[in-house]
This record gives sequence, C-alpha cells and structure tokens, in this order.
Amino acid sequence: MATIPQLLFFFFLINSISIPSISCPLHHKQALLNFKSNITTTFNLKSDYYYQFESWSPNSDCCSWNRVQSQNYHPTFFPGIIPPSDNPTVMFFDIFAPLFHIRSLEQLDISHNSLVGEIPGDGFGNLTQLVYLDLSWNNFNGSIPYQIFGLRNLRDLHMRASSFEGNLGPELGKLQNIEILDLSKNSLTGGIPEEIGNLKELKYVDFSNNFFSGGIPDSIGNMDLRGVDFSNNSLSMKIPTGIGRLGNLTTLDLSSNQLTGWIPSWMQNLSKLEDIWLQDNNLKGEIPTSIFNITTLQTLRIGGKGSKLIWNNKAKIVSKGELGLISMPSCGISGQIPEWISSFTGLQQLDLSHNELDGRFPNWLAEMDLDYLSLSDNKLTGSIPHHLFGAVTQLYELDLSQNNFSGELPENIGSSIILRYLMLSGNNFSGEIPISMSNMSNLRFVDLSRNKFSGDNFPDFSNNPDLVYLDLSYNKFSGKILTTFSTTIQVLYLGGNKFSGHLPQNLTKLVSLQHLDLHDNDITGYFQDILPQSPDLQVLVLRNNFFEGLIPTIISNFTNLRILDLSGNKLTGSIPPEIANLTRMIEPPVHISISDSIFSEDDIVFEVLIVNWKYNYQGLSSHSLEIYSLLDLSNNRISGKIPTSLGNLKSLKVLNISNNVISGHIPVSFGNLKGMESLDLSHNEISGSIPQSLEKLDELGVLDVSNNRLTGKIPMGGHMSTMNGVKYFANNSGLCGMQINITCPEDIPPPSEGRDEDEDDKNLSWIFWVGTWIGFPIGFFSSILIMGYFLNFLMLFKVW
Repeated sequence: MATIPQLLFFFFLINSISIPSISCPLHHKQALLNFKSNITTTFNLKSDYYYQFESWSPNSDCCSWNRVQSQNYHPTFFPGIIPPSDNPTVMFFDIFAPLFHIRSLEQLDISHNSLVGEIPGDGFGNLTQLVYLDLSWNNFNGSIPYQIFGLRNLRDLHMRASSFEGNLGPELGKLQNIEILDLSKNSLTGGIPEEIGNLKELKYVDFSNNFFSGGIPDSIGNMDLRGVDFSNNSLSMKIPTGIGRLGNLTTLDLSSNQLTGWIPSWMQNLSKLEDIWLQDNNLKGEIPTSIFNITTLQTLRIGGKGSKLIWNNKAKIVSKGELGLISMPSCGISGQIPEWISSFTGLQQLDLSHNELDGRFPNWLAEMDLDYLSLSDNKLTGSIPHHLFGAVTQLYELDLSQNNFSGELPENIGSSIILRYLMLSGNNFSGEIPISMSNMSNLRFVDLSRNKFSGDNFPDFSNNPDLVYLDLSYNKFSGKILTTFSTTIQVLYLGGNKFSGHLPQNLTKLVSLQHLDLHDNDITGYFQDILPQSPDLQVLVLRNNFFEGLIPTIISNFTNLRILDLSGNKLTGSIPPEIANLTRMIEPPVHISISDSIFSEDDIVFEVLIVNWKYNYQGLSSHSLEIYSLLDLSNNRISGKIPTSLGNLKSLKVLNISNNVISGHIPVSFGNLKGMESLDLSHNEISGSIPQSLEKLDELGVLDVSNNRLTGKIPMGGHMSTMNGVKYFANNSGLCGMQINITCPEDIPPPSEGRDEDEDDKNLSWIFWVGTWIGFPIGFFSSILIMGYFLNFLMLFKVW
C-alpha cells in the first residue's frame, strides 16, 4: 500500500556572512550527507529520484550541490525528496535527525507525509533560527513539544491534521514573533490559554476541529488579529468582549461550538469584517439587525443546530455593502419571505431553511441571480415560478424539500444546465417528471421523493453523465420502468411506488451502483436475474415485491454488501451457506472518511433508507449506514436448515428469517453474533432447544422464536434473563423457563425420599413403648387424684 508521501517539501538555509559565496561548513555538509544516506538506504530509489543527489559528493562544496543554496539567506528547495514506497510508515526521527545539527536552519516543511512517532523536542530546540515550520498532514504521536513554543523567531507555524493531542500550556505565549498559527484538525483538548494574548504579532489563528473547551480568553483582544477560526470545538460561555477590540478583523469563525448568550451588538463596530460564522451554537435572543450595517460584510452565517435566536420580522434592512451569502436557518423567521433580501443585489447564496416561512414563492426571489437557494423545512405553498429556471440562470443548488409546494414542475427546468443539486422531497408536486431534465448534463443529486408524481414516462437519465444519486421513492409512479440510467449512478431509490413488470436490463449493468432500493412495488422476475453487476454494491432492498426463485450462491461475491433485505417476496429453496462470506457483515464497522462518502458533498445528509428494525420501520441517515448491517429474508417460502456459517456474521445487527418454512435447530454458532440487536426466527418449523450460547449476545434487545417447535429450558444468563416477553416465545409447546413463567421439570424440587417399612414399624414400636412408660404413671396418679376429689365431695354432701 503506497502510503509513503508522494511529495515532500523541504527547506533549509545555511547561515553565512555577507560575502556572496563561501565554502559550506563541514558539519553542515556532514549533516546533509547523513540525511542523504537515510533517504537512499530507507528507500530503493529509482533514477527519477536519485538524480536529486547526484551532485551530493563528499569531495565537493555543498554550496554547489543541486538545490542547495547558502547565499544571502536563500532557502533550499527539495520537491519530491521522499519517493513513493510500499513501506506503511516512516519514522520521523529515522529520516530527519541529521537536520537538527544545522542550527542555522530557517525554513523546514515536511508536510503531507505519513510520518509517525513523537516529535523530538530537543532536536527542534536546537533550531533556534527557524522562521517557518510546517509539520501538517502527518500521523505523529503525543503532544506538541514545549521546545517548539520556545522558538522565538518563528513567524509561521503550521501543524494542521497531524494527530497531535494533549493540552496547550502557557508556553504558547512565548511565540512573540508568530504571525500565522495553525493547529487545526488535531485532537487537542483543554482550554485555550490566556497567554495567547501575549502574541502581539499574530495575524491569523486557526484552532478549528479540535476538542478545546471552556471559554474564549478575553485576552484575544490584545492582539491585532485579521482572522480567527475556532470552529468545531466544544467552546462554551459567551462571545468575549475582547473580540470587539479587534478593529482589523476580517474573518471570525466560531461555528459549531457550545457558545451561549446573545450575538453582541458591538459586532457592528468591527468595520472590516468580511465573514461572520456563528452557526450551530446555543446562542439565543434577538438577532441584532445592526450586523447588516457592516459595509464590508460578504458572508453571514448564523442560526443552525441548537439555535434559539429570534428574528424581528418587522425589521426593514437596506443593503449597505456587498453581502454575497446569507445563511439564517433556525432563526425564527416567520411570515412571507422577507422582501428586504432583494436589496442585496450581489447576493449569490441564500439559506432560510428550518424557519416558519409561509406563503408562495415570490417572483422577485426567482429573478435574483442566485447560485444556491435553500428554503427547506418551512411551510411554503403554491407552485414554483418558471422563471426560476432558464439558460441564463446561475442556479447550482436548489433545496425546497419539506414544504407544501404543489403543482407540476416547470417544463423549462431542463434549460438550467448548471443545476447540480435538486432536492424537492416532501412536497405535493404532481404530474410527470419533465422530459427536459434529460438535458441537465451537470446533474449530480436529484431527490424527488415523497411527492405525488405519477405516470410511467421518464426522462432518459442516461444523458446525465455526472448523476450519482437519484431518489424517486414514495410517489405514484406505475407501469414498467422503461427509462435507462447513467452508468455513473451510485444510489438509486425507486421504492414505495407501483412499478410493475420486469426490470430493464440496463439496471443490472450499472457498474458503479452502491445502493439499490426497490421496496414496496409490484415488480416481478427471478432474483438471480436482476442482481447488479457492481462489485461495490452495499445496499440491496427488494422488500415486498414478487421476486421468485432461489438465492444464488453468487450473492457471496458482493463482499461490500451490508444491508440485504429480500423480505416479502416469493423466494424458495434454502439459505446458501455462502451468504456468510459477506465481508461487511463479518468485520467490525470501519469509519469511512466524510470525504469518501457519496452523501457528504456540501454537508448534504439524507434519510436514505427505511429498514425494519425491532418491529418498526425506521429511517437511516446517510451517516448511520456506515455502521449498520442487516439481513432480512422474512416472509418468503425459504426452507431447509439454518446454515451454521451464519454465525460468522459478527457485525450483523439485524437478522430476520421469520415466516418461512425453515426447519432444523438454531445453530450454536449464533452465539458469535456479537453485534446482534434484533433476532427474529418466528413462524417457522425450527425444533430443538434454544442454545445456551445466546447468553453471549450482550447487544441483543429483541429475540422472537415464537410459533416454532422448540423445546427445553430458555437460557437465563446475560441478556437472555431480560427476554421476558411471553409473546416472543409463544406457541412452542415444549419451552419452559422464568421468561414465560413456566417451571421446567428439572427446576421442580424432588419429593422427600421414601423409608423402609420395617424401619417405620420399629420406629412406631419404639414410640409406643416410650409413650407407655411415660403415660402410665402419669395416668395412674391422675386417676387417684380425681377419685380422691369425688370421694371428698360425696362426704361433704352427706354431712350437709
């Protein structure tokens, strides 16, 4: 795997006196030769890389070496000094240690590599003349060495995305000449030190995408900053008043934190601000309209997730600048779309999603030359003006989803050849999809789901060469699917309609297909004939159709498949053991970088799939799909035994094979399904006992084995002790256990042991004689006393 960097930029300066050229110091030469040795011995250099070192000879002056300059402080430049390699990692110290002996080094750039290991603080402590240092895009271990913060001559320090962790200490304040400080995209924690205010020369600071917490130090106002980016952290408390003292500030990004309080009104005094990013915080209160008075303002992003901001709907805003982007989602804007927006003639992007807007789509808005428009999650009604589209429009992305728009789509939508993202889901649009959409050659994402579109006449989507996402689900389409699709399609959702007949052959030839969902239609055909030819298939949902035939063994070829839902069809035969070779259902979920996701462009997140999970149909977002796996073969005519190999699917979260005619026993190997959350084997002909191994399933929340022929005791260990729903074990005449309040025979205490009859007679005889010995004298003396009493009574009577 070629993970060694393709390119290494390496700068260094050999200090000299003011003479035009002098001989290279011997210790500098030796350090460079050692560096060359490390490179040439670590990698098997090819000629196209080795030529860089041809002039590096011990017998020549290093000032004359290729790309080495030691005159008048000119830096040395080495493009591509480390070649591609099959070695997985390169230890930083193993390669670059010799350079720490060149104390006059002024510029060092080793960014965009796969270097690992800890940064040698003592080594960097020697480079006291460094002015420029870039360690970005590596995989270092541990924290940032304090010695780096002692390099008082540093003006540029870049450590972006290099896996640093730990806290920043007060030594940060020693970088007294620093002008650019970039520590973004690491795992730094703790608070931002108050000593940051000592960096009087600092112009740009970027601490974004870390785990900083606490408040922003008010000392930030002691500097002369132009740009501040603290976004995507866990910073809390109010926006400090110190920011209001940054008179030269042009960019302020505090987005995606946990900041509280109000947007300060003093922000209007920052007369040079161009970009304000405050979205996705916990800010509240009324939005100060004075923020629109900043004449230099170009970008305004407020509101978003967590926002409790309120907009004064009576406010009248007049454009005073060149504002090109307004993003105000979740800002409590109600009523009709504010017409003051039209005064911003240079506006290019507008986001008013997640508000309480109502009324129709205004004509003045359709006539603005926008390239991005989002009005999703409002209460807008009526149809879309036809002049929103056209050959002269610059519209690049349009999101009107989750409103109450109705009517047919304008036929001229196809003339919007620049449009790339079209999201109209969750409305009441009707009629047919305009055929002119075939002309939209730049289309990439199309979501028309959850509307009332109908008919069977579709655009030819094969004319959209960039199309990767098409969602037409939950409409009223009917008839055969007659259109063809672009071979670039990666996601195709056609579920929840009334499509019928066989699928077009073109569908099986979509070699880039990753998701295919055709659920709840009336489609027919043999399952083995409609399998796509894409090796990247991850999701296949054919639920509730009329597919028949066997599940072919070639299903195992789709090693990326993690969601397979074939429920509610007419499939027959047995479950092929090869289905257990689906790698993505075996291996633990692998984090997929956002940049690799087909749903991640411009932070678009979709509810892309409806699955049956724990007896409820639930939507999975595009992010959840990366960690979810499901196998549902329920409600078919599948027979035979359950393959023991299914126990290999250790990452499977849902397994449902209910309502078939499956026989045999529950495999003991099911105890290996460590990720299982829902297991449904009900309504089959399964016999035998429930294996004790199910006690190992710590994640199991639902187990349904009802309506089978199971016998024996229900296991009680682990989560099995919480499976006390009687209905989930019903109609298995031989089951018993505490979960169903039926005592198992082996749990009934045995009766007391029987005794020998002769022994009993002996015991009775012994008891008799003991009783006689004790009772006779007691009875004798009792009789005498009683007789004496009566005789005494008679004698008294006679005397009377």
